[in-house]
Amino acid sequence: MNRRVNVIGVGLPPFFLPAAPYSAVPLAGEAIRLALADAGLDYALVEAVHCAAAAAEPGVGQAACRAFGLTGVPIFNHDNGGAGGSSALYLARQAVEFGAADCVLVLGVEAGEAEASRHEIARGNALFARAAGEYLARYGARRESPAMVAVKAREHAARNPLALFREVLSLEQVMAEEPLFEALSASQCCQPVVGAAAVVLCSDAFARKHGLGRGVQIFAQAQCSDLPGCFDEGSPIKASGYDLAVLAARQVYERSGVGPGEVEVCELHDATSIGEILLYEALGFCREGDAEKLIEDGDNTYGGNRVINPSGGLLSRGHALGATGLAQCIELVWQLRGTAAARQVPGARHALQHNQGLDGAAVVTLYRRD
Repeated sequence: MNRRVNVIGVGLPPFFLPAAPYSAVPLAGEAIRLALADAGLDYALVEAVHCAAAAAEPGVGQAACRAFGLTGVPIFNHDNGGAGGSSALYLARQAVEFGAADCVLVLGVEAGEAEASRHEIARGNALFARAAGEYLARYGARRESPAMVAVKAREHAARNPLALFREVLSLEQVMAEEPLFEALSASQCCQPVVGAAAVVLCSDAFARKHGLGRGVQIFAQAQCSDLPGCFDEGSPIKASGYDLAVLAARQVYERSGVGPGEVEVCELHDATSIGEILLYEALGFCREGDAEKLIEDGDNTYGGNRVINPSGGLLSRGHALGATGLAQCIELVWQLRGTAAARQVPGARHALQHNQGLDGAAVVTLYRRD
């Protein structure tokens, strides 16, 4: 049984930098409240909950849901690092698609001050700094190219009231920053933050029964883990998950019949500016080595072939490990609904999402509006 899966409700409180140790449970509860209100549903109709968290307190899914009623539904807590939110979405989508449930809540939550969060992000920044050196040397690309990605991220974030870092930066300002991880400066690396996000998925039958409309469709999805070449070739680019993104994207394009040229808007895992550049190529938006031209042509922003990270991405929103994948999903749902206000991509029909975890997980998801 392969049923259509609809994103019917979304909730995204602003991510933030905590001034002191912070329990993520209240923020998770707010995300759930917003998603249920957006869907127009009561929690009693939810048949299962999948919660992603890499560094929140144990049983955070149960703790966050208690305020909405003790309904006895199964609640699953998952840790898949930075890909946790999309991994939980993947499992929830399977449950609806294959008939195990008609309505599933997906929650992502992270306490950004936790040591696990800080460690993964710092480790990723260091790895991508080495990948930047490899990429620039291999293709003769200029240091200005990743800096231009950081500039673009802030330009997009300035349109997004939910972005954490909204101050526009010039190329000269980024180039003048002190290096933080080899060639990468602070504005080219994401920061760990506290955050929560929630989405509600449902089947067509459930939507009809409750008069909800069909919502935005999860049209195709793939998740991949490490491949032999990730570590056997001594390449930081390979170790950063490049091949996983290539494989997951290829599977999504094949399953959907939609090619990269038909994607109007994309939210991808820009934990670093060089990571975004690598993903332009891995996701098929240009040939290997041609990302610099894509940037210079403006084909990653408004007026170009597609808009990449209209939200401002991880570079401007921050990276709340378990919640990031769902925040990306929510931005794309808003884009396909046509409710993204100042950052709306006109006429968007297909939206692509890429979310990854440093320890071997990449999830690519294609959304479509009718």
